[in-house]
Amino acid sequence: MRVDLSRRLVPDELWALTAPLLPTFTSRPQGGGTAPVDERAVFTAVVYVLTSGCAWRYLPESFGVSPATAHRRFTAWTEDGLWRRLHRAVLDEHGARGEREWPSAIVDAASMRAKGGTR
Repeated sequence: MRVDLSRRLVPDELWALTAPLLPTFTSRPQGGGTAPVDERAVFTAVVYVLTSGCAWRYLPESFGVSPATAHRRFTAWTEDGLWRRLHRAVLDEHGARGEREWPSAIVDAASMRAKGGTR
């Protein structure tokens, strides 16, 4: 993966907030299990899929992470509550800099007509 794409998707400041929040994955002593991988590369691959709309199976090889590994980590991180904690850490960081206040945080949403609903 090109370094400029990696740094654009996950700048050093974001990685500094993210790295301590990631759960640890260890290999089993008898072998097998989770093989060691570059956590930043996995996180960058996940961010790419989430922001581009790319299907997991079409994750470019240039990320250096298999689509299966990226998806497994995304699932584990989601179950561990990473995204909620990361969102809070980012808002806290912006707040500490005086750039954001909690009431100004906006949640992305979509509105659509409820089929069969009353008018």
